[in-house]
Amino acid sequence: MKIASLYHKLKYQDNKPLVQVLLETDFTREIRIVFKQNQRMQEHQTPYPIVVQIVEGKISFGVNGTSYSLMKGDLISLTGGVPHDLTALTDSVVRLTLSKPDRVERIKNVANQQQPTI
Repeated sequence: MKIASLYHKLKYQDNKPLVQVLLETDFTREIRIVFKQNQRMQEHQTPYPIVVQIVEGKISFGVNGTSYSLMKGDLISLTGGVPHDLTALTDSVVRLTLSKPDRVERIKNVANQQQPTI
């Protein structure tokens, strides 16, 4: 058994989203991404399916050039190879479920490649 909290030690960074591994299981990695308003993760793709949950706030989630406004409680799933991007419309907390073969470093690299805020 493993226990983690999406809210414990919540921290916002000024310059980029904060990516943290909360929990690893035999088949997934549960990641918390904390965004300050207007922080962005530029368009990228994942080689494996993902599930994204908006825990707090509001996110503009772009998929193949179409933007979806996701709010607290919303979930979205994507298959591998689908271009997507995220922009925080308010301070936001996002839960990302990665397939076990996917790498957390890939997510951190996307978060580190910041574009100017809106």
